[in-house]
Amino acid sequence: MRAVIQTVSRASVTVGGEVTGAIGEGLLVLVGVTHSDTPATAVTLARKVHELRILDGEQSVADTGVPILAVSQFTLYGDARKGRRPTWAAAAPAETAEGLVTAFVEALRERGATVQTGRFRAHMLVESINVGPRTILLDV
Repeated sequence: MRAVIQTVSRASVTVGGEVTGAIGEGLLVLVGVTHSDTPATAVTLARKVHELRILDGEQSVADTGVPILAVSQFTLYGDARKGRRPTWAAAAPAETAEGLVTAFVEALRERGATVQTGRFRAHMLVESINVGPRTILLDV
């Protein structure tokens, strides 16, 4: 699994005019799934995100309790090294990815995190105000 993690002062996801998830100060986490990922991978990624010391004062979500907005994004596994048209061959099929993104969110919640989400397989409008900016690419 792969995640792009950003510190935000606020972030939201809107689908069809409806806000499906919104947070104030916290983390925006874009999550991608590849073919070799498993439920154990989702749990490992959740632990890393929860304990990542990316917040002010080298603190984490585990330390501060700030919320997380988790958004599935298969394009994190896009490959544009050849030509101008990316290939999505490394991204897991939607049926697989949806379950693993859900497992990631559930694992965060089991750790005590407050998690909002986007909507899987929907055209989402993601808005965020980045702080820092601080952006981490995390592969597990």
